[in-house]
Amino acid sequence: IQLTKGIQATFIDAGHILGSASIFLELKEDHHHHRLLFSGDLGYSGRLILRDPTPPPNVDTVVMETTYGDRQHKRLDPSIDELFTVINETIGRGGNVIIPTFALERAQEILYTLREGVKSKQIEHFTNVFLDSPMAISATEIFERHPECFDAETLKVSHESNDVVSPPGIHFVRETSESMTINQITGGAIIMAGSGMCTGGRVRHHLKHNLWRKGSSIVFVGFAAHGTLARKIIDGAKQVRIFGEEIPVRASIHTIGGFSAHADQAELLAWHTRTRDPKTTFLVHGEEKSMHAFAKMLNQTKVKMPKLHQSFEL
Repeated sequence: IQLTKGIQATFIDAGHILGSASIFLELKEDHHHHRLLFSGDLGYSGRLILRDPTPPPNVDTVVMETTYGDRQHKRLDPSIDELFTVINETIGRGGNVIIPTFALERAQEILYTLREGVKSKQIEHFTNVFLDSPMAISATEIFERHPECFDAETLKVSHESNDVVSPPGIHFVRETSESMTINQITGGAIIMAGSGMCTGGRVRHHLKHNLWRKGSSIVFVGFAAHGTLARKIIDGAKQVRIFGEEIPVRASIHTIGGFSAHADQAELLAWHTRTRDPKTTFLVHGEEKSMHAFAKMLNQTKVKMPKLHQSFEL
């Protein structure tokens, strides 16, 4: 896209969520040319549903995310097996499985995984699956309208069936009254609701009704920032405050990292390498610890970690 004289933008598939893009700017001013790339949030190779990120071009300057700049993800296959094990054990003992879920991408990947688990009989018990999120339901409908964004394996499944992200027993819950009814179910259900970090949304109601149940399980499948309710539970809080009440944490708590939509340290480094040693790399969108850890990996570029309101001349 030619934005104006001297500024051309190219959008590159970032493989993070449906429609996500890195933005490559070719800048010309007088006789000065500069190639600038914004990574945006990056996905990684071999994920469910979506294509792998498109390799970036050679650039002079890159601005890139560092969400997981200090760690590697668990591999996806063991993560799927772990999810199925948690579901089988929890449903087998009569509890509910609560999955705090981001509306776009994570919800659809988990639904796809549940569909495959039922089909392969790796999920041993019939269970009702509740997607309790109007936003996630709308996002799921958008996914189903855009198979051109799927990877080859998922595209093949979509040609054979129209329920790529609709496992048996699925209930799409839009109305608040229906959401409240779910809380009367004491066992045998998988409940997916936002927000993924439990900072708001309907999942807080489901946590209030299930955290104190020894038979239930809470499964975190995404990033949880410091200070969020999700992070407090993951870090081992014995009780948490929800809607003004102190709720004891008696449910089984599980963190399954392989479902993250973000590239891990190895994938971030591989992506950066493809930019062919830019003169300057700006690291953004990450906690300070992850930024500094990733900065140590970059030896062939000048690394900057900008502070609020800082400006730089390219």
